[in-house]
Order: sequence, then structure tokens, then C-alpha cells
Amino acid sequence: MAEVVLLADERISAVPVSDCGEPLVDLRTVAGVEVDGRQADAAGAYARVRAGAARLLLRAQRALPAGYRMVVVEGYRPPALQARYFDEHVALLRGRHPDWPAARLRREASRYISPPAVAPHVTGGALDLTLRGPDGRLCWMGTEVNASPEDSDCACYTDADNISGEARSNRAALRSAMTGAGFVNYPTEWWHWSVGDRYWAFVTGGAAARYGPLPH
Repeated sequence: MAEVVLLADERISAVPVSDCGEPLVDLRTVAGVEVDGRQADAAGAYARVRAGAARLLLRAQRALPAGYRMVVVEGYRPPALQARYFDEHVALLRGRHPDWPAARLRREASRYISPPAVAPHVTGGALDLTLRGPDGRLCWMGTEVNASPEDSDCACYTDADNISGEARSNRAALRSAMTGAGFVNYPTEWWHWSVGDRYWAFVTGGAAARYGPLPH
């Protein structure tokens, strides 16, 4: 498996941000996009992404094999919610590994939840998604969306080898469509794709992120 650069890596936080000011759009209002309600919040933040990310999502969907479509689980995540998720996962790991120093806890937690300062979801440029197949059912991808490395024996890693051939094929279809549209994957989470954020800029060699954290 190729090197996995985690979001806690200092190279990610070193990427500058030059926000383009692009607005968020509600994917529930975009024709042809399915939004799953499992992560729904009262304000509807989960269904919103930057306008450019929405356009690229539609491009990715058109590239899927006939009969398949994207199912968006979560887009924008407010910074306070991101911080809560991160702190909760650090606390969980601390309980399991009380001997780990703070730096290791932060690094290991970032395999599952990004540190808030560099989190792709808080920029509105990230999408958690899965696929629905021609039979109308959600495709099996090897794990559920948001499975943790600790609880899935790292089967949540995009290139995991401990998944079925069916799951591997479904992940390949998702990867081909999303990368072809310009998204990058966070390799510890097969479902997480982003564009415009710091991680995207690092992976693509961009000079700066074009999406920075949004305030609400």
C-alpha cells in the first residue's frame, strides 16, 4: 500500500488558503442528486457543498456505469461539530491506549476524524458518499460509511485488501468517477472525497487551497 499522508501531517497545515468566496449550495435542490438523511441536522448543513463541488459531483455521476448513482451522506460540517467529533474520537482512543502521548493520539485520531483546523468538511469542499446500484439498493462497499479503522480492521481504507471482490469493484467504480471529475480521496476512508481544500491542494500539487473553513 502506498504511503498514507494523514490530515494531521504538518505538510497539510502548511498549505496556504486563498478562499475564492464560492457559496454553498443545497444538494437537495439539485436535480439528479440523491441525499441520504442519516447525517441530517436541523439546519441542513449536511446537504450543502460549495457550488464548484456540486458541479463536479454531477460530472462524476454522469461517469458512473449505467444504472448507478451517487448517494451523498454528508457535505459541509460546521467547525463546532467537527471539533466535537475529533475530541470524542481522541477520548475514545485515549481510553483504549492510555499510554499514548498527545501527539500520537492526534495522529491516530486523524485516520478517522480530521483535526478541525485542516478538516475538509468545514470548507464545504468535501463529500461523504456511496453508490446505489441498478437494483435500487445501496452497493456493498466493504464497510459502512464512517466505519473506523479500529473497528473495521482497516477495511475502511480505500485500498484495503480484506474486502470482497464485489466491494472492490464498487469502490473502483466510485474512484474512477470521482477522480475523473477532479476530486481526491482521503485514503483511510473510501467514502470521503474532496476538492478545493488543503488536502486536495497537497495531493494535486496546487499552490494553495481555494476553499477555507467556513464560519457556520
